[in-house]
Amino acid sequence: MPPSAAPAVEVDAAGRPVRVSSPDRVVFPALGITKLQVVEYFLAVGDGILGALLHRPTTLERWPKGFFDGAVMATRADSRGDAFYQKRVPQGAPEYVETATIAFPSGRTAAEVAPTELAVVAWAANLGTLTFHPWPVRRDDVEAVDQLRIDLDPQPGTTFDDAARVAPVLREVLGELGLTGYPKTSGGRGLHVFVPIAPRWSFAQARRATIAIGRELERRLPDQVTTRWWKEERGERIFVDYNQMARDRTIASAYSVRARAQATVSAPLTWDEVGTVRPADFDLTTMPARFAEVGDLFAPLRADRDPALDCSLDAALELARRDEEEHGLGDLPYPPEYPKMPGEPKRVQPSRDRDRPRDDAEDGGPGQAPR
Repeated sequence: MPPSAAPAVEVDAAGRPVRVSSPDRVVFPALGITKLQVVEYFLAVGDGILGALLHRPTTLERWPKGFFDGAVMATRADSRGDAFYQKRVPQGAPEYVETATIAFPSGRTAAEVAPTELAVVAWAANLGTLTFHPWPVRRDDVEAVDQLRIDLDPQPGTTFDDAARVAPVLREVLGELGLTGYPKTSGGRGLHVFVPIAPRWSFAQARRATIAIGRELERRLPDQVTTRWWKEERGERIFVDYNQMARDRTIASAYSVRARAQATVSAPLTWDEVGTVRPADFDLTTMPARFAEVGDLFAPLRADRDPALDCSLDAALELARRDEEEHGLGDLPYPPEYPKMPGEPKRVQPSRDRDRPRDDAEDGGPGQAPR
């Protein structure tokens, strides 16, 4: 007979006891990390992870069986899987788990977990949550975006190092637009840069500003950066994933653990570190010591931050206006599950668009990898 599971234990989450069931369940077999150790990790970086999630509607990425070789994520098309995204607060949640009602692009609504204290993070980790995906809004106004999130996404043939080489130019562009960026590793191959903005911008405005920033970055680094939505057009470049600012699209929070064999985490960085570190430098075992040493580098992004840290999107939106009026550069495609949006171009893969005029891109010229 298999050995019985260890009895549940209680941990102290900033003064509130939280029960951890099956504490010895192995979550990361390659490292022998248990569920209790995952919970203890989140408590060790408590101020940071709570700051990243505080008052924000948050999707839980749950791996109740742990992460193992061959594990797969459930999808809309196939609900079977070893892990899933929890967008609605689970039944039986403790009374201290508060929520916020958000609306999806379909118009449907849901009550999502909106953490207000560290115990909520520990409770979610006990449910198998490794990665937290907070919205860029606060629970008191879920239509007002207060973070601009720029995702530098390496495409096949590129790496984190390529994203790191792009980052200083992105910082330069942001500075010219009056925006202050804070970088972090994604915990995978990518690099994220977050900007605190005054909570008075819509999702459409934030996405439009991100497109303008991406296009300016593309103009300065045409061989290294792309804003092309269709993968067949991106080539070996860093994709500025502007649709991460669309409604219901979220990015892994700072300090989240990623579902990878080495239990890497999404680590806030200083700008000086961006070109000198690797994502593998930061994992569940090393991050607590780093956090104790450098503190929360993402504190300026907290929902309860000093409003003096907030930036304005006015200059970025003016850049978007000039792009449209002077260069004819309008909107870009939304994700496929979205309804057709006002001003959106035709949402069809270029190689399947019979109405698309041929140009040098059809022969592998600028803007598209050779076929």
